[in-house]
Amino acid sequence: MDFDLSEEQRLLKDSVDGLLKTSYDFEQRKKYAEEKGGWSKSVWNKLAEQGLLGLPFSEDDGGFGAGAVETMIVMEALGKALVLEPYLATVVIGGGFLRRGGSAAQKAAYIPSIIDGSKTLAFAQLEKNSRYDLADVTTTAKKRGDGWVIDGEKFVVLNGETADTFIVTARTKGGQRDHTGIGVFLVPANAKGISIKGYPTQDGLHAADVTFSNVEVGADAAIDNPENALPLIEQVVDDARIALCAEAIGAMDESLKATVEYLKTRTQFGVAIGTFQVLQHRASDMFVALEQARSMAMFATMAQDFDDAKERATAVAAAKVQVGKSLRFVGQQAIQLHGGVGMTMEFKIGHYFKRLSMIENTFGDSDYHLKRVSDAGGLIN
Repeated sequence: MDFDLSEEQRLLKDSVDGLLKTSYDFEQRKKYAEEKGGWSKSVWNKLAEQGLLGLPFSEDDGGFGAGAVETMIVMEALGKALVLEPYLATVVIGGGFLRRGGSAAQKAAYIPSIIDGSKTLAFAQLEKNSRYDLADVTTTAKKRGDGWVIDGEKFVVLNGETADTFIVTARTKGGQRDHTGIGVFLVPANAKGISIKGYPTQDGLHAADVTFSNVEVGADAAIDNPENALPLIEQVVDDARIALCAEAIGAMDESLKATVEYLKTRTQFGVAIGTFQVLQHRASDMFVALEQARSMAMFATMAQDFDDAKERATAVAAAKVQVGKSLRFVGQQAIQLHGGVGMTMEFKIGHYFKRLSMIENTFGDSDYHLKRVSDAGGLIN
């Protein structure tokens, strides 16, 4: 199988790498983190100007009709630069719901604003004690006239502090963990009855806890079938998991490079510590772990187009398992080989470790996905 990038994909990679190299070094990132919501509007506009916000959308919707590989290229570059901007929340997840389940009117109302960078979205899904179960939904959406009334609480909503629109999972019927009776709704962030409590997360990004109290939305707020949207949710979350795997590859790759460079420059007993064979072996093991994760991330990227939903889900789960194991090993070894300075805020390696740790626990950790693979009878059944 040919894993080489096409000419257009190589140009995309060079383009996004070049943009981030000039506008997103570690010191600049610190300044961006101090802006409202923890990310830079000017950088977001640069991403829009370069067409990166419109990549996955069809040409009919004003995008470029790119596929999973192009998203992988962008997410890996974002991971290398530790980008704070809400590409995952807005383009991958928010855009994913619109691309895969939105009506023509919804696409026309939201996608152009995503592409030009004027609007951002946030996925309000996680609830108290729901952990990784996408079907565990207690937030309710009840019919009132032609519209809906939404009540409930959502937690750790990425980009929830500054998003213009929330994409909210809410139960329209049934019990708390029923797989039917779940809908997805577009809710303006400034709607009456919404309370937002924003805060920084461990990795420097920002999230929010959001309360919906008697929030009224129109009939046109529902994406896809409001009584059976779980398959759509699962597919979009798989898209997000694939993107996170790619981001982790970028962060691990940069962690390894930074560690090897540190081994070459840090001296002990009058010589560079990189000359010690045992440390060379550790760096070699980090490289092996990275390449194992890279292979599975590529596999997950290809799995995005699988027709069989169960086959796709199992492939993505398997990738999340390997990437989770690799990122934990690479991150821990990077900190160990840097020594005490690796834990300081001044050294970027600690920030990579924090981001990798958050990726591991977003939409299911390794243990959770290992059980999913096991329940499916293994990756090759």
